[in-house]
Amino acid sequence: MMKLSLGKFGLKHCDLPTLFSNVAFFLRFITINIDRHYKKRIPFVNYVIVTIAAVCYIYIYIISMFWFVFVRCRQTGDFTAAAVVFSLGTNSETCATKLIFMIIYKKTVQDIVQRYLECDKQVEKGTRFYDNLQKKLIKIKKRTMAVSVFLIVMGISYSLQPILLPGRHFAEDLYVVYGLEPMFESPNYEIALISETITIIVGTYTLACVTAFILIIIGYIEAQMLALSDEMLNLWDDAEKYYNNSKRSIAYNSTTQEEELKLKIINEHIANRLKQIIPFHISNINLLNEFETLFRITMAVEFGLIIIGIVAELLGRIENTFMELPYTLIQIYVDCFIGQRLIDASFVFERAVYDCKWENFNKSNMKTILLILQNAQKPLKLTAGGLTTLDFVCLMSVIKSTYSFYTTLQSSVG
Repeated sequence: MMKLSLGKFGLKHCDLPTLFSNVAFFLRFITINIDRHYKKRIPFVNYVIVTIAAVCYIYIYIISMFWFVFVRCRQTGDFTAAAVVFSLGTNSETCATKLIFMIIYKKTVQDIVQRYLECDKQVEKGTRFYDNLQKKLIKIKKRTMAVSVFLIVMGISYSLQPILLPGRHFAEDLYVVYGLEPMFESPNYEIALISETITIIVGTYTLACVTAFILIIIGYIEAQMLALSDEMLNLWDDAEKYYNNSKRSIAYNSTTQEEELKLKIINEHIANRLKQIIPFHISNINLLNEFETLFRITMAVEFGLIIIGIVAELLGRIENTFMELPYTLIQIYVDCFIGQRLIDASFVFERAVYDCKWENFNKSNMKTILLILQNAQKPLKLTAGGLTTLDFVCLMSVIKSTYSFYTTLQSSVG
């Protein structure tokens, strides 16, 4: 019986270079190259498809959306249709902002990828740290694949909906594209349907790919922090094992001398291990700061758009937006989830530093542990442009505040 093999895209290949190679392969379909060493030309047809999708998007989800919401619906008084179409416009903006951002800051993104790879090269293969890191990266790859597949399936399902239903339909029948009335008569129907389908598929594909890239970027820091935690917890035991393996070649004059030499060898080993752990911890902090600096604006803009989109979806009634709501909620959930996981990994590292049996160390190593602990007590955080920390508390606050805002608007409109 033949088995389906995904090759380098499978879970057996979860090292960081392969993860970046996987996501780079998919990003090149939308003309984004995150690998500075990739010198081949991106096929011209990819640029054509992205350009067509961009033109369709601007016309359908920006120009036509503003005309429909602020001109046509004011004339018809159909507030529900206005809310539904406005939610479509705001939700689609996250795809556009991600694509524009990745194109504009291509070189900066490539630099960050290179620094991640350089940091990963410092991890010595065959060590416990390397093995633990790979185990954690398997979970990161599973998470990335699950989110990407969900977003793409949602996009395909949304675009295929009008084709599968009997009769002539659109992804949103309430929507009227400017200049294509009557919408359900040929050739207007075919033009609108094809344009919407291209925009939806390319847009959701873009969102899935860039989200996968962010999941890998943040997930790698999480994985490193968890692997470093295990190294901290094993500091003393590893040092004792090192001493036991080397004491056979050492001659002692007395028991006192043996004890003194034992502590000296153990602490020297611990000092050397700390010199290896500290640079990784500092690198994780610096890498996250670089990501925050680069993605600050786009994360804040997208966070605001998603909140507005959720409110608009609720105002447009669930029966009209049941396909949009999961698509929107998964975006904000993923951001808050990876932010929470990063905070959790930071707390695990902090506890590991305190539980590393530092009370047995000499004064020099104790001072080093104290310095690490002071830095570890400042947990790594993912923020929406520095405005709010992305975690589960933020997720609940957004849901509560969004629903409150929705009920206020609904009562005002009513």
